[in-house]
Amino acid sequence: MKHQNDTIFALASGQGRAGIAVIRLSGPDVRTTLQRLAGPLPPPRTAVLRALSFSSKEGEESKLLDRGLVLFFPAPSSFTGEDVGELHLHGSYAVIQAFFRAFLHLGLRPADPGEFTRRAFEIGKLDLTEVEGLADLVAAQTEMQRVQAMRQMEGALGAVYELWRDRLIQALAQIEAEIDFADEDLPDDLSRRVYQQIATLKADMGKHLSDNHRGERLREGVSVVILGPPNVGKSSLLNALARRDVAIVSDQSGTTRDIIEVHLDLAGIAVSIADTAGLRVTEGEIEKEGIQRALQRAERADLRVYLSSPESFNHENAVNAFSIKPRDSDLLVMNKSDLLNKSSQSPSKLPSDILRVSVKTGDGMTPFLSLLTERVQSICGSGEGVVLTRARHRHAVEASLSALERFLKTETEDIGLRAEDIRLALRSLGQITGRADVEDVLDVIFSEFCIGK
Repeated sequence: MKHQNDTIFALASGQGRAGIAVIRLSGPDVRTTLQRLAGPLPPPRTAVLRALSFSSKEGEESKLLDRGLVLFFPAPSSFTGEDVGELHLHGSYAVIQAFFRAFLHLGLRPADPGEFTRRAFEIGKLDLTEVEGLADLVAAQTEMQRVQAMRQMEGALGAVYELWRDRLIQALAQIEAEIDFADEDLPDDLSRRVYQQIATLKADMGKHLSDNHRGERLREGVSVVILGPPNVGKSSLLNALARRDVAIVSDQSGTTRDIIEVHLDLAGIAVSIADTAGLRVTEGEIEKEGIQRALQRAERADLRVYLSSPESFNHENAVNAFSIKPRDSDLLVMNKSDLLNKSSQSPSKLPSDILRVSVKTGDGMTPFLSLLTERVQSICGSGEGVVLTRARHRHAVEASLSALERFLKTETEDIGLRAEDIRLALRSLGQITGRADVEDVLDVIFSEFCIGK
């Protein structure tokens, strides 16, 4: 991280030609920079239209760079907690570069990715969960991702961990009082009360972790895999869901060798759907590799769609042949339902839980999409409540829970040793919000941000 006393600048709006470009500045020289370009500072948090001029040589007449809006946010009432300025300019490359050259001449430097947000964190404006919520909001592509990110950015998740820290601090204070003031008249049931407090907190943490990874799935997207024998219409189904031709469709068996993936928005939930190689016994090395990749993806998937067709239904069961363990969430679908009456497969003999569709005619596709959406929603839940959103949070809560379990199970009478487990639990929770030494994770977190944020 570069020097905190530097004044930084960055393009906060998107790259490329646009009607408007927004340049942000933060640091001790924001006031003088704005005055040099625009004259007297505008009132705080008020947009004022100004002619923006600059001269690189003392005594030389300033040249007009652009006309735009100028805003000033004085410290500490700004996003970073420092003096912050914004220039809303015409969005051409030439205009933006003219201002960048002026800033460099005045001794400012380009901001690193996420540096504005990192300064807000380091000055105490945001905790790490709020920082991550902001990063997720910038990256959100679906409504549920937006809702979850907003909730986290507003501090809902951090508040849960801070409440837990407060409860641990109170318990630790009672234990240390018993250690330091053993000769004083302390309540006889002090240790028992602390034990009950820790047991209650342990139960709360366990409930928080037993969320079926709903938050991570909402943030990263639900993974769906289409499996089945060759020539049952897996690629056709993928194209129908994507509403465009993303996979090659052919009567020739084994056309799909690698995994082809599309991304959809189902009821506000991000979903990735993968078409895979047809499952069959084969001697071809390339096709074998494709089948192996299909099985690996199926193992990791949140939801599997097993596709068959009338002509393939009586063939060797690919699921059993390749030892795929069934799950309750799996969908069984028979494609080419328009051919059922022409095949030897009697419709009345089909399993009751198999859904019939015809990708070719569109018959059954609406019920299939509705059922798929329901399964995806059941995996992610209602989206209400505060949930874990990152593996980093989960690992820290698990480490804190393990420390509390050791505290409750330890039979030693040395209360000082037992107190150490509470300190370890406190440290693990502090790493989530940034109240402990987290220097090793800061660079990873802020690298997710774009320049200008």
